[in-house]
Amino acid sequence: MDETKTVKILKFYPEKCKGCLECEMACSKVHFKTEDGGDQSTIRIIKKGNSYEMDVCNQCGLCIDICPVGALTRGKNGVVHLDKKICIGCQACVGFCPTGAMKKSELRIEPFKCISCGACVRECPHGALELVEVEIDDVKEIVHYKTGE
Repeated sequence: MDETKTVKILKFYPEKCKGCLECEMACSKVHFKTEDGGDQSTIRIIKKGNSYEMDVCNQCGLCIDICPVGALTRGKNGVVHLDKKICIGCQACVGFCPTGAMKKSELRIEPFKCISCGACVRECPHGALELVEVEIDDVKEIVHYKTGE
């Protein structure tokens, strides 16, 4: 079987972002059926001075091998998925994630992460988000570079 070589990830255009957090609310609707955003969203928009930064999973997959029960896998579309039925809630992936994008919430035992569903892209009124297809190896290379490996 051919291994997936590409994955869709979020691309952020900080110059377009107005900090409205519609993307966070859309994400929390997907994961928690609420529009609270914040700790119930996998995407986080952070104000830095006069601009914004985005914190979200880049689908590098480095968390897959750290899971002691195999609850994290890369799907056919390249996106890393967490199987809630297998997950034991140990949070090892949260602590290990090199970008801090694996999230936890007090509302459930298992962590959660971006699934590249595009809900945030559709809700952004300013066009600051886009789903783009990239090579998985390129994402891993960037993460290794940032972590000094």
